[in-house]
Amino acid sequence: MDEFRLDPRQARRAFERAARAGADAAVLQREVERRMFERLDYIRLEPARVLDAGCGAGRGLKLLWRRYPKADLIGADFALAAVRAAKGSESLIERALRLVARARRFRLCADFSRLPLRPGCVDMVWSNLALAWAGDPLAALRELHRVLAPGGLLMFSSYGPDTLKELKTAFAAGSPGRHVHSFVDMHDAGDMLVACGFAEPVMDMEAITLTYADVAALARDLKTSGQTCAARDRRRGLIGRAAWQEMLAAYERERRDGRLPATFEIVYGHAWKGEPRVAADGRQIVKWKTKTRR
Repeated sequence: MDEFRLDPRQARRAFERAARAGADAAVLQREVERRMFERLDYIRLEPARVLDAGCGAGRGLKLLWRRYPKADLIGADFALAAVRAAKGSESLIERALRLVARARRFRLCADFSRLPLRPGCVDMVWSNLALAWAGDPLAALRELHRVLAPGGLLMFSSYGPDTLKELKTAFAAGSPGRHVHSFVDMHDAGDMLVACGFAEPVMDMEAITLTYADVAALARDLKTSGQTCAARDRRRGLIGRAAWQEMLAAYERERRDGRLPATFEIVYGHAWKGEPRVAADGRQIVKWKTKTRR
């Protein structure tokens, strides 16, 4: 799993800068979020408490509140500036309606792999394109499993390995070293869910292609949304002028109809937390069903 490990401080700094600049979620994040909410139409669940893991500026919290107006909502993000933005995003009307419904809202600045929550305290974990930025994705999934109550649902989206494949290829033409992350494959993500103890994982993926006028527009979009390279083995410092020009020339070969494509492989997954089979002290849990005599 080392190739998927990120530098959490670098990732946090990037999202801090984006949040302080007041940047809203990028077009791609909003579109993936919309498609994830459509998937909830097929899931029968009325959670009493929902965790938005990687809540950003709080857009997902607003949508979750509209779907589950009686549920307590917890927004967690590792970027403090994003948590502060989420705290200020609730309107007076939303606050009044939430108070009438006696639903509470909490915001936490916390790392995915070390959430300050007790075991089994939430009924649903929602995470939109945030697991891709976890320092250790397996540890993050284990932690999300820990805070879920038995019978609880994890629903998430992340990036797959073909994300920004055109940019990866273009950089490889002129500059050694890593400039774009490696992302977990859909099948590997499913295996990780099983390894963490989740039941009935359902995985699928799709490719979404955005187009840009030039590489500068793509780089600006990634930077303003906080999605810059934070791989531990990333190239440090600026690349030379010649290498940069080679990268631009390589990317130009991808131009179609006057635009440069940028592919994003979106991985969707959901899974349930089953009933525990082993007690905290290691003893096996055996359930007995008794028949009532007539």
